[in-house]
Amino acid sequence: MNRKLLTAVVVAALGGLLFGFDTAVISGAEQSIKRFFSLDGFWHGFTNAIALIGTIFGALVAGTAGDKYGRKRMLIVLAVFYGVSAIGCAFTNSWYLFLFYRFLGGLGIGASSVLGPAYISEIAPAHLRGRLVATFQFNVVFGILLSFLSNYIINRIIEVDTWRWMLGVEAVPAFIFFGLLFLIPESPRWLIRKKREAEGLAVLKATGSNAPEQEMQEIVASLDLERAGVDEPLFSNKFRFPIICAVLLATFNQLTGINAIMYYAPRIFSMTGLAEDTALLQSVAVGVTNLLFTILAMLVIDKLGRKTLLIIGSIGMILFLSLTANAFYQQSFTGYSVLIYIVGFIASFAFSQGAVIWVFLSEIFPNSVRAKGQSLGSLTHWLWAAVMTWIFPVVAELSYGGAVAFAFFALAMVLHLIFVVKFLPETKGKSLEELEKTVAH
Repeated sequence: MNRKLLTAVVVAALGGLLFGFDTAVISGAEQSIKRFFSLDGFWHGFTNAIALIGTIFGALVAGTAGDKYGRKRMLIVLAVFYGVSAIGCAFTNSWYLFLFYRFLGGLGIGASSVLGPAYISEIAPAHLRGRLVATFQFNVVFGILLSFLSNYIINRIIEVDTWRWMLGVEAVPAFIFFGLLFLIPESPRWLIRKKREAEGLAVLKATGSNAPEQEMQEIVASLDLERAGVDEPLFSNKFRFPIICAVLLATFNQLTGINAIMYYAPRIFSMTGLAEDTALLQSVAVGVTNLLFTILAMLVIDKLGRKTLLIIGSIGMILFLSLTANAFYQQSFTGYSVLIYIVGFIASFAFSQGAVIWVFLSEIFPNSVRAKGQSLGSLTHWLWAAVMTWIFPVVAELSYGGAVAFAFFALAMVLHLIFVVKFLPETKGKSLEELEKTVAH
């Protein structure tokens, strides 16, 4: 692979690492935060969900901002958001300021979830695009693993204000990301859109396009169609099918329960009677599994296709979520059964929905509405993530709450499997311009 392309993809994907770290780091601190700010179940859930509420707004404005100012410039702004959020959360004693800083980090996550995959999909050759966009998801799960591992280590070595250290350490990768962003080029498609064709062609050549002049002409032709219908509305009959696919896939992504599990993994394990240290350590096992099966999915996503991965993963998630629900219903927590079930679910999710969601959202919409479409998909994803994260601690405190939650997730995955088999198109191996001609018409 071309070195310039590899560098650009790796740096852009670091936004995914911060995305994953920020998403999961709260899991080790949430009980301490609840005690420190004296929160009841409802406001505790709200405090945990505030970052996800921020992601909704971040996803909502990211597409427009990215189109106006460029993918690279906006990623630089988001790196600052991550760093300020981490430092602010670590030092504040005010609950209101804590909410503000977590919200700011959420803006970074939501916008990264749009702009990171968009940048990579626009700079990657068609035959490598699925694998390269999946590096964003790889970094998301690597960030999740790092946060679980960091929480475990900090909990072992620091006794005072442990939660502040857990949240504050994110500033280090945030400022590394900020510095590295100045080393990568702007998206060639964005440059061509801004009538900077010579710069766009230079980026296509530098990043190893097999036929840069031809690819540029395809992009120009696609953009000409876009300009012919200036400000083409996303919500029209023409784009009904990709909208339905994106919204349903993003909805089912969160109805798996993945964010609730990532945010509350130590709590879930402690519900089975484990001590805090052991619960944090088992969360590391969840992070390792997530990483390994994301790597496996990356290796096969462009061979097996997006749809095949989703079908395989759906079957696994239905099985393991059902087993987890039954364990909580029976109150049967002997041995490592719940850990095995949760790890099995994580493996199934990482191999399917986890790897596919951002790739699919970066492919399914035509060029004229791609940024708007990705924002819609991310907005849907984060809206449901906020709802699931806010509600889960309330449900978990109910009698048989664990059983109810996991049974609901299992049922949702049955519907997800039907949706994928019956309706979802395959997008592997096609250029963005080829997909534009087939999916939206």
